[in-house]
Amino acid sequence: MSISVQIATEYSPELLAALHHLVPQLSSTASPVTETELREILDADATTLLIAVEGDRIVGTLTLVVFPIPTGVRAWIEDVIVDESVRGRGVGELLTNFALAHAQVHGAKSVDLTSRPTREAANRLYVRAGFELRETNVYRYSFDG
Repeated sequence: MSISVQIATEYSPELLAALHHLVPQLSSTASPVTETELREILDADATTLLIAVEGDRIVGTLTLVVFPIPTGVRAWIEDVIVDESVRGRGVGELLTNFALAHAQVHGAKSVDLTSRPTREAANRLYVRAGFELRETNVYRYSFDG
């Protein structure tokens, strides 16, 4: 069965259930997304939630944020998750390529992302997709202590 990538545009209980299944595969500390939070994500002008679908099952997701700043339109990829049952079948590549094309159509000059060094397959994917490792410092300020 083939896998397609779509833009999630409206809330459904199935989408929420899929995220409840997928997000723990990326982060063991993330709280489950609520219906309200998912609706906010879907309604946000800058945010595009991509889903990879096989049959009637959501098997992956990627969040793309495209935003204007004084130096041009930029984009950021976050929360790329491929269900463990379909890893190695090119789902991450499909999601990433779709996101890159979407960002370009919306005027982005560049697309950034981060990936932990331990996520070896993901890092290989990003290099294959044309991302270049940047010499930069990544800083985070956390409001949760």
